[in-house]
Amino acid sequence: MTHPYSGPAEASVTQEVVAHLVLAGEPPVSLPAELRYDRADPCAVRLSVGTMSADPVDWVFARSLLSAGMSRPVGVGDILVIPQRDRPRRWVRIVIRPLTGAAVLDIDAAAVAAFLERTCVVVPPGTEGRHIDLDRLVAELLAGSGGGPGR
Repeated sequence: MTHPYSGPAEASVTQEVVAHLVLAGEPPVSLPAELRYDRADPCAVRLSVGTMSADPVDWVFARSLLSAGMSRPVGVGDILVIPQRDRPRRWVRIVIRPLTGAAVLDIDAAAVAAFLERTCVVVPPGTEGRHIDLDRLVAELLAGSGGGPGR
């Protein structure tokens, strides 16, 4: 049996979403945002908020964290992901806690699920290690440390 050739899989996934910034005692503020995934960094997703502005704010966190947060609260430290059920809609709440302040963002769960499904086509869960370029990673670590061979 022959199978039709569909060409190489995408190397990255980008999905535009709306992030609703939750403010205490105020109605949520809707902001354009983007979820991004790239085979070159197979364990990470990027959330860019304010994509229409010249200076969007980016956060990088584990794809597995986002995936697990679709069904149960997960995370410690800077990023928490919490499923929200606000009938009739479902949301994914992403709580970002940098050193100063915090941001609470709600994103439609169906949009996040569609994004995650597309990332699984690019790199199936459990196969991330096959896509990590260790030589590049070591070179970046050495360049960032100011060290390197002979220093």
